[in-house]
Amino acid sequence: MTTGSQQTRLSAEELPGALEGIVRQRIPGASTARIENFTASAVGFSTETYLFDLVGLDDGATLGLVFRRPPEFQILPDYDLRRQFLVMQRLGPSSIPVPSVRWVDPEPGALGTPYLVMDRIDGVVGVSDVPPYHQAGIFAETDDAGRAALWNGCVDMIAAVHRLDPVQYRLGFLGLPGPNPAAALVSFLRYALGWAYADRPVHPTFRRALDWLDVHPYTPERIGVCWGDSRMSNVLYRPDFTPAAALDWEIAYLGDPAADIAWLLMTDWISSPLPGNAPARGTPSREETIARYEAAVGHPIGNLRFGDLTAPLLLAVALVRLNARFALAGVDLADVCARRIDYILGGD
Repeated sequence: MTTGSQQTRLSAEELPGALEGIVRQRIPGASTARIENFTASAVGFSTETYLFDLVGLDDGATLGLVFRRPPEFQILPDYDLRRQFLVMQRLGPSSIPVPSVRWVDPEPGALGTPYLVMDRIDGVVGVSDVPPYHQAGIFAETDDAGRAALWNGCVDMIAAVHRLDPVQYRLGFLGLPGPNPAAALVSFLRYALGWAYADRPVHPTFRRALDWLDVHPYTPERIGVCWGDSRMSNVLYRPDFTPAAALDWEIAYLGDPAADIAWLLMTDWISSPLPGNAPARGTPSREETIARYEAAVGHPIGNLRFGDLTAPLLLAVALVRLNARFALAGVDLADVCARRIDYILGGD
């Protein structure tokens, strides 16, 4: 997706003034409202996100909103903001607590890029990836029971996503091309890594993983909604650590749901600064996580080995691009993904 020409893409400083007239027209009772506290989100590179208050509504209330638009520098190929919007819109009536979306404008228009607006969720806490949550923030600072509650809340949210019927919620557009979504995912990853590396050779460990996946094909027993970015930092929690919302549906797709548990386990391993990438004390083990998930969905987890390899390959695409964005000479952000693959494959 194009994001509009560089000449027409508004800067962060220009956005509030241009957006104010639009929200006055689009939101009932906001004919004279003003935008205040327009602030960039401190996390995330896949989508440019701003939080703001709409104050002075006709009834005197203030409304918290979120503005999202494509990034100037894409870290994943084939970015589609409307797709994200549709996922959240169609999950709205489901059991999955997602932000309430207001509208999406898929054309560059007055703001120079596509964008969407959704409601902000206040009174919640989150787990941060940077610094690593094993080291700082609510996960590190709570006790063993608190860490288990945060982790299990994410696992339960993943299981709830996987219990959804894609047909009931009109999510068929998330399907991957071809009859076998596992094979389609491998094809996409090979394409995406080539896109990320551009004219440079792909890391040999990533080629090894892709070759392993080609030699070990399989057809998933179950096809369901995969969240895609299923990690604790994409869950908003109430102060008592119960889940309040599931965020970031940019890479949702229909595939083997085991991939979401693999993504959670991988991101936890990668984020740990402890010796051997060990989890913080109190974090449920891989075995406990799988048992909880299987009890929640009512069937075996599926081909977790496949997900254990596709997860670091997908993350590597984003990290290779971030390396290019920040021109990090002598640093390979994606090397941690290669280490994860080596850890998973072992002697294979």
